[in-house]
Amino acid sequence: MFDVTANGASIPALGFGTFRIPGADVLRIVPHALKAGFRHIDTAQIYGNEAEVGEAIAASGVARGDVFLTTKVWVENYRHNAFLASVDESLKKLKTDYVDLLLLHWPNEAVSLAEQIGALNAVKEAGKVRHIGVSNFSTALMAEAVKLSKAPIVTNQIEYHPYIDQDVVIAAAKAAGMLVTGYYGMADGKVFNDPVLKEIAAGRGKSVAQVVLRWLVQQQGVIALSKTVSEARVDENLAIFDFELSADEMAAIRALARPDGRIVSPEGLAPVWDKAA
Repeated sequence: MFDVTANGASIPALGFGTFRIPGADVLRIVPHALKAGFRHIDTAQIYGNEAEVGEAIAASGVARGDVFLTTKVWVENYRHNAFLASVDESLKKLKTDYVDLLLLHWPNEAVSLAEQIGALNAVKEAGKVRHIGVSNFSTALMAEAVKLSKAPIVTNQIEYHPYIDQDVVIAAAKAAGMLVTGYYGMADGKVFNDPVLKEIAAGRGKSVAQVVLRWLVQQQGVIALSKTVSEARVDENLAIFDFELSADEMAAIRALARPDGRIVSPEGLAPVWDKAA
C-alpha cells in the first residue's frame, strides 16, 4: 500500500467502501479489512452504517490514529446549523472526535454552495475534520468550491471505472492540487465478463478485480475504493501492490470507456456532467 498526497492530505491509495453494506456485515468485514492491511475506510451519513463502522474500527485492534476515515454529509443537512449538528451526530456514531476527511455527498442547489463550503470550513476549524472535499461534483462546481473555500479542497469522489472517461475531471482536479477518489470501480459487476480485462488478468495471473483496482491506483492522483462482504475478496483486493500494468495494458483498459458508460446519475441529485474530451 502507498499513500497519495494532495493539498496537505496523505491518503492510502486503496480504500474500503461501505456503501450498501448492512450493519451486521460491517461489524464482521471492516475489522477483517483493517487486520488484513486496509487503513482507509469510507462511509456516509446516508449509508446508515456509521455506528457500525465506528464500532468495527474500535473492535479491530487497529489504533484510530492509524485509520484514515471518511464520511459524507447528506444533502438534506446542508443548511449551516443542520450541517454542524449532523457532523456532531456522525462523530458520535463513529465513536471518534474527528474524521480525516469530510465530503459534501452530492450537489444541492437548494442551499448555496457558499453556505455548504462555509459549514465545511467551520467544522475543520473546530478540529472535527482534518480535511475537506466534495463528491459527485462537475468541474464547474469543483472550481467554484475551490474559490469559495478557505481550507484546501482535497478530493472529488466520483464514479470511475474502465467504461467511463473521467479525464476532464481528473485534469481539473490535478490543476487544483486535488485528488480524485473513484467509486464503483467494478462498474456494478460489468468488468467481470469483459474479454479485454479477462485477457490481461489471465496474462498477469491476477483476477479481473485486481487488474481494475491496479489500473485505478496506478494513475497519478487517483484513489480507488473497493467494496466486498467476502473475507477472501478483501485479501484479494489488497494484493495489487506487487505488480504493475504496462503502458499498453493501461491504454487498453482506458480504451474501454464509452459515451454511455456512466451508471450512477440519480435524478434530483446529479449535476450537469462534464462531457468527455
